[in-house]
Amino acid sequence: MTLKLSKFFFVTSVFLIIFFTTTSSAYAHFGMIIPSDQMVMKDEPREINLKLMFKHPFENQDLGLEKPEEFGLVFKGRRTNLLSNLKERSSGKFKWWEMTYGINRPGLYVFYMKPRPYWEPSEDCFIVHYTKTYVTAFGNDDGWDEPIGLKAEIVPLSKPYGLYAGNVFQGIVLLNGKSVPFTEVEVEFYNREGRLKAPSDLMITQTIKTDPNGVFTYAAPQKGWWGFAALFSDKDKIERDGQLKEVEIGAVIWVRFH
Repeated sequence: MTLKLSKFFFVTSVFLIIFFTTTSSAYAHFGMIIPSDQMVMKDEPREINLKLMFKHPFENQDLGLEKPEEFGLVFKGRRTNLLSNLKERSSGKFKWWEMTYGINRPGLYVFYMKPRPYWEPSEDCFIVHYTKTYVTAFGNDDGWDEPIGLKAEIVPLSKPYGLYAGNVFQGIVLLNGKSVPFTEVEVEFYNREGRLKAPSDLMITQTIKTDPNGVFTYAAPQKGWWGFAALFSDKDKIERDGQLKEVEIGAVIWVRFH
């Protein structure tokens, strides 16, 4: 093999490595809590199934979720630990979790989790997404616009259920209880059936920013589940291989549009 040809293959190989590394790492990570029903009415089954996952939602690509540090429910101001109710599941080599929950009383059920730190080598950091979703039961939904006290949290300014595709959804981003102006919010569709194809990789994850009051606005063009994630660098770091690594914390909320 000539020197020029060897150089050509070397340069091409380097280019391909860089291309595939940067392309794959560009996909957004999302903590996920997806209930089987978000609006439980009186004449409907009173049990819901909840799936807890960590994914690239549009690609429906599992990243694996270890058993969370916290998983619970806030109902009428009372916090209930549901961690022991989770059942381990797997998709190939990747873990995810689920449980069945009985809805017995009218009101608003806010399910949330704090996952264990996920190491992402392509970004050289850990990821912790504080994730939540809402279920309303029997027509009583007081409190949907109140924070539940997570370290990083999106508080809805639009009801986080009963939405049509095309409706505007608004939320305020809080970090340690304070609104965060001009911060980026990533938005992604859960393409669970794989029926949608993005015209470009740039359109897989939409990116918007909060206004001076920490409020963002987004109109979902497609029915289904949409995730909203505001991301920050935590002041605390985690040691790995003798070095302190950055921790990305996220405020994540999942909302269904009909």
